[in-house]
Amino acid sequence: MALELIYDDAQVEVHQVVVGPVDNNVNIIRCKRTGEGLLIDAANEHELLLELCQRFGVTNVLETHGHWDHIQAVEALREAGIAVAVTKEDAAMLPSYDLTIADDAAISVGDLVISTIATPGHTPGSICFQLQGTDLLFTGDTLFPGGPGNTFGDAAAFTQILESIEDRLFTPFGENTIVLPGHGKATTIGQERPFFDEWAARGW
Repeated sequence: MALELIYDDAQVEVHQVVVGPVDNNVNIIRCKRTGEGLLIDAANEHELLLELCQRFGVTNVLETHGHWDHIQAVEALREAGIAVAVTKEDAAMLPSYDLTIADDAAISVGDLVISTIATPGHTPGSICFQLQGTDLLFTGDTLFPGGPGNTFGDAAAFTQILESIEDRLFTPFGENTIVLPGHGKATTIGQERPFFDEWAARGW
């Protein structure tokens, strides 16, 4: 699928491409002033991602979690000198990595700052990223249009992902916050918040 410019202002541009057999969203955040870039989820199609990394000045990758479909290009990007970061809880799921991501951290990309938000449930180390100065929230497989990510019948994990969504996403972020999930179309906090009780009742 073609590369799409999904956000653009005076400071930042965000590009998205869909890759792999389960249509993973890969996002590239680029600081306009410095030309520095960062990629979220080295999912698949490593040759394409390497080309985009070169084009947009990407030197770092942030992984939202460690599931197989989000990490297929990790080794190829690391071999090209691009550092890969993941939470310590999900680090063992990757073939290799360079750095670990902490909760409530601030990650710089040129003049831009990305805030980290731990949202366990889909995996123990699932994490979301908010681009400061914008309404953009990259949720990986934690929150989609229509509900939380799959917890595979694990009742404790389902309870955990609901708590993550309520406490870390719905409570701090406003209605107009744009949710960019790991697969599929974007949504907003305002569109999803009213259905929280329905998700809890249905159990998935």
